[in-house]
Amino acid sequence: MKGSRRKGWMAAATAVVLAAAMLVIGCTNGNSDGGLTKVRVGEVTRSIFYAPQYVALERGYFKEQGLEVELTTTFGGDKTMTTLLSGGIDVALVGSETSIYVHQQGSDDPVINFAQLTQTDGTFLVSRQPVAEPFDWSKLKGSVFLGQRKGGMPQMAGEFTLKKHGIDPQQDLQLIQNIDYANIAASFASGTGEYVQLFEPQATVFQNQGKGYIVASFGVESGKLPYTVYMAKKSYLSGNTDTVQKFTNALQKAQLWVQQSSAADIASVIAPFFPDTDMAVIRDVVDRYKTQGSYATDGIVDEAEWNNLQDVMEKAGELKRRSEHGVLVDNRFAEMAKSTVQP
Repeated sequence: MKGSRRKGWMAAATAVVLAAAMLVIGCTNGNSDGGLTKVRVGEVTRSIFYAPQYVALERGYFKEQGLEVELTTTFGGDKTMTTLLSGGIDVALVGSETSIYVHQQGSDDPVINFAQLTQTDGTFLVSRQPVAEPFDWSKLKGSVFLGQRKGGMPQMAGEFTLKKHGIDPQQDLQLIQNIDYANIAASFASGTGEYVQLFEPQATVFQNQGKGYIVASFGVESGKLPYTVYMAKKSYLSGNTDTVQKFTNALQKAQLWVQQSSAADIASVIAPFFPDTDMAVIRDVVDRYKTQGSYATDGIVDEAEWNNLQDVMEKAGELKRRSEHGVLVDNRFAEMAKSTVQP
């Protein structure tokens, strides 16, 4: 997300907003009535990784707070941030690195992280052939590795993990990064690469089909970081404090419910958001993310996580300068929700 790509955000804004208008998915608890305040949310992708969000929608937690959440899938970090900056959405659910990229360009109205949804990377290392456990990372040396997009959080977390295990991703393996995100899984299935970095549910689907084998978790390896966070322009937070607090309260209630519920119960609630995915796969993916602690239990972005994020970006060569925790993070809404919201 460097150079011309980041500079092109605003130029692409109009087209993205028009496209997003065709993709709106409303709260599943019915149409808005006159008493509800609308909040337009753009999610970077549709993913089981974001289970607490769908729980809040499906179980009516936003509506309990007097909110109508209008959910749009904006398909990619660049497009999500463009839509937020151009006013097409009020709140973005996207990686925190995007707020840092905007800040590095300079902004009179910076994008502020106010509630964390996921706290680890969500990708897994998948091998074409079965390997012995525990996985020996040195086996990657000399291999053909199908990675993620340069500058995106998945790729940066992947490179951070490889370097931690003494592997130079640019020198020690053949790293493929020129395949669009939507085509990575299909490319691996068609024979490209010996290893691939995949999100769920594709990793589990491949394993169930015998097309690949999950051998390691980049989320476990790269540690806690604010991987996917709700953010808004500073002006929106200042002008809509009550709405943002209610939004964060609903999210906190969903996070508590997810923390206390079984993978099977969570899967049954969020299944309407994934009509083309087998229920058993949804359950297995939720269980995998719960087991490794990917779902944040509250919205607070702590300083250690923030610094780990910047360490990951720095090692990937994507950080011009570090941003202080208090500059781009506002925890007051999440802290209030954590202290007041009951399951």
